[in-house]
Amino acid sequence: MALLEREEKIECREFERLIPGFLKRKLDYPTLKRFYEHRESCEECKEELAIQFLVAEGMQRLEDGNAFDLQSELGQRLEETRKKISANSAFLYFGSAVEIVAACLLVGTFVWILL
Repeated sequence: MALLEREEKIECREFERLIPGFLKRKLDYPTLKRFYEHRESCEECKEELAIQFLVAEGMQRLEDGNAFDLQSELGQRLEETRKKISANSAFLYFGSAVEIVAACLLVGTFVWILL
């Protein structure tokens, strides 16, 4: 149940510090979730992420000589992130439900043995 507790929101300064980790896909699940939620609610950070993504990826693509559509790629990466968060949240809720059922069965068995 501890995993389902409400996590603290991040501030803009922390969001900016986490952008390189997001771009390298190095954020752990709780941090990724907080990062994504902040991005959804903060226009300034949404723009900062887009700028850093365009600079980091664009420079690399230019060096490699590859064609690119960075706006679309950022959108895809954010959609992947949303799906990952959704799947992990569902898994956590399912796991909590299983724990509750197991605890009820254990208590029921204990009561049945005592009677």
